[in-house]
Amino acid sequence: MFPPAGVYVPQYRDLYARVGAEDWLWFSRLGMPPAALEAIIRHPKVEIFVITRDGRDEGLLELDLRVAGECELAFFGLTKALLGQGAGRTLMTAAIDRAWSHPIRRFWVHTCTLDHPDALSFYIRSGFRPYRRQIEIADDPRLTGVLPDTAAPHVPIIR
Repeated sequence: MFPPAGVYVPQYRDLYARVGAEDWLWFSRLGMPPAALEAIIRHPKVEIFVITRDGRDEGLLELDLRVAGECELAFFGLTKALLGQGAGRTLMTAAIDRAWSHPIRRFWVHTCTLDHPDALSFYIRSGFRPYRRQIEIADDPRLTGVLPDTAAPHVPIIR
């Protein structure tokens, strides 16, 4: 878990980007002002855990308990260094155990088309069930300068 004091915004952003930005266009945390991001990741009701391999953070688990009675699986993922090795299942088991160790009535995750194509089926196998579908619109982070043009080459850029 990241330390409660001295959480490092650059360390968090590096892991977040390696997990989701290169292939999946995760961008929400990369464009935030550092103070705003630090306020979230240091909040006492936000828990961040990492999987480390050979001294480098390679897996991210972020639980958001800021809404009373709820826990959101805010961010969850692995870098390419851990894919296909069972680390995702291990991390999800830890997420489920940790979330339900709190007095909550709801544990939920918000996924989208910018996640790995197997994310939804993985969440369903983990016990989540879809309950809503919605459309969200955001500017392409490659056009706003948050991510390089080379990010997520499988997603077309419309200029």
